[in-house]
Amino acid sequence: MSVETSPTTAQPSGIGGLVLIFGWVNLAVLAAFLINNFLINAFDWPGVAVFSPATGGLAWVQFAIYVAAVVIGAVFAFSRRDVALRAEADRVSGLNAFFIRWAFWMVLIIGLVDFSMSFLRVEGFLEAWVGTDMYRNLGLPHYRGIYVHVPLMLVAIVFAVFTRTLGFTWLALLIVVAELLIVFSRFLFSYEQAFMADLVRFWYAALFLFASAYTLLEEGHVRVDVFYASFSTRRKGVVNAVGALAMGIVFCWTILILGMATPASIINAPVFNFEVTQSAGFGMFVKYLMAAFLGIFAISMMIQFVSSLFSAIADWRGDPGAVEHEGASVA
Repeated sequence: MSVETSPTTAQPSGIGGLVLIFGWVNLAVLAAFLINNFLINAFDWPGVAVFSPATGGLAWVQFAIYVAAVVIGAVFAFSRRDVALRAEADRVSGLNAFFIRWAFWMVLIIGLVDFSMSFLRVEGFLEAWVGTDMYRNLGLPHYRGIYVHVPLMLVAIVFAVFTRTLGFTWLALLIVVAELLIVFSRFLFSYEQAFMADLVRFWYAALFLFASAYTLLEEGHVRVDVFYASFSTRRKGVVNAVGALAMGIVFCWTILILGMATPASIINAPVFNFEVTQSAGFGMFVKYLMAAFLGIFAISMMIQFVSSLFSAIADWRGDPGAVEHEGASVA
């Protein structure tokens, strides 16, 4: 729960302006990193190896993407120099809310569709409905990922645009319903298939990872509090700013770099190979998406840490509009 104490009017200047530039440049570089990662893994681009003797024009294009990201981020931040830091924090949080809404709609829609397809496939109904050729294609992870899951991801964007709820409560309820379905079908009808447990894991992983950024916004994470509660708002701002920079943003970049450094990294390898479980013939084809959840977690937390950094610096400067959170803590 949060309580806003006064309106936000203070404009960023000095260190506030520098933090504003850093935050937006960081987000722009994050976008450039993800674009380059996609180009490397999906289209075999060489990566930013501009100083290699074998460097081609594509490497310079990828390098230019990073340069453009820095310039665009800095110019955008400069154009926002007359806007309060707290207003910028709200803008970044709103951007993150849209991203997380899209992620929740994605896992909801893909979960239901893939669950249904797996059920029809296991029970022998799918081939009669779609024909032999399509039935075989839908049994291929690459085909189902590209021609079924990707279009559903685009549909999820539409739902994210026209909705405002993040859906945490509904997703938690659906996890309970999916688990109850396993219990009832197993003990009442002696029926259980791998895709039923896959759906529970798929949704639970999404709930756990996607809700982290929202929990950070509401200061709902458990804080081991020894001195923090007695600090002034200004000193809390210093602590939160250092934490957002030295721990939060660095931690998120560590996940992304280690997970996407090479095509064989722990996020890239399963995602771009559409990896499935060993029970793929009887289960859902979503294991590769669960690997992507780690990347979505790092991205959403990175965005939210930038928002937290803006708010923390505003607290340190004594800007109006400070928010007091009543979060969980351990004294």
